[in-house]
Amino acid sequence: MVDTALWVITGATLLVLYSPVFIGALFSVVEITRGQVQWDSATLVWYARLWQNQSIVDAITTTLIVALISVAAASLLAIILALYVEWEGAVAGRWLELVVYLPFVLPPIVTGLSLLIFFADLGIARGMVTVAVGHTIFVLAVVYRLVQSRLRALPRSLVEASSDLGATGWQTFRHVLWPQMASSVATGAILAFTLSFDETLITSFLAGDTMTLPLRLWAMMRVGFTPEINALVTLVLLLSILLTVVVGLRMQPPMQMDED
Repeated sequence: MVDTALWVITGATLLVLYSPVFIGALFSVVEITRGQVQWDSATLVWYARLWQNQSIVDAITTTLIVALISVAAASLLAIILALYVEWEGAVAGRWLELVVYLPFVLPPIVTGLSLLIFFADLGIARGMVTVAVGHTIFVLAVVYRLVQSRLRALPRSLVEASSDLGATGWQTFRHVLWPQMASSVATGAILAFTLSFDETLITSFLAGDTMTLPLRLWAMMRVGFTPEINALVTLVLLLSILLTVVVGLRMQPPMQMDED
């Protein structure tokens, strides 16, 4: 009885949370006339028209470029910082972690405004570069946390054994540490890509004339909701959900075989 009640509550909660997603997806394939759903008008033409809209294609291209640059930079920085913090001779490692986590835990409006003032003081014009820097700072904490957790789980005897056998620091990283860290870096990169792809508030402060997909979607919604907007929202949500599921599956601990 208790299990049934929990399932009902869980199902109702998920229905309330995700019903707007289903409604938006529905209205991307059917038309509404005078408040009535025209079920016989079901079509996927609005999805095809998205790729005929050059402004949307350009926004998607810019978003992908920014996300890939941000993920690559954040992954590289996360590896370097995690290795340094976990090194026995690290100086001010905890303060360095605070710097890494702070932009992620602060309200995005604070992070975006701070970066805007910073770039303005340096005389750097807003554009794709500033957006990529802002996204890198924002998603760095996610990749760093996963990489650091993996490093802490590794026994130090692996590194010590590698040194005892005469391996250099680079050889130890390449043949001992990297094979153990690769899965965590990949998982963090996927999660960081999802966050960068959907980021809106920080982007709005740093974009200037650059138009990313979330900003383009926001501009389109100002003139009202159309089936084209619903189609675009549906695709963005599906991509976000897919990437989140991939991250969830990668973070799931492997099944252990029962020992006889």
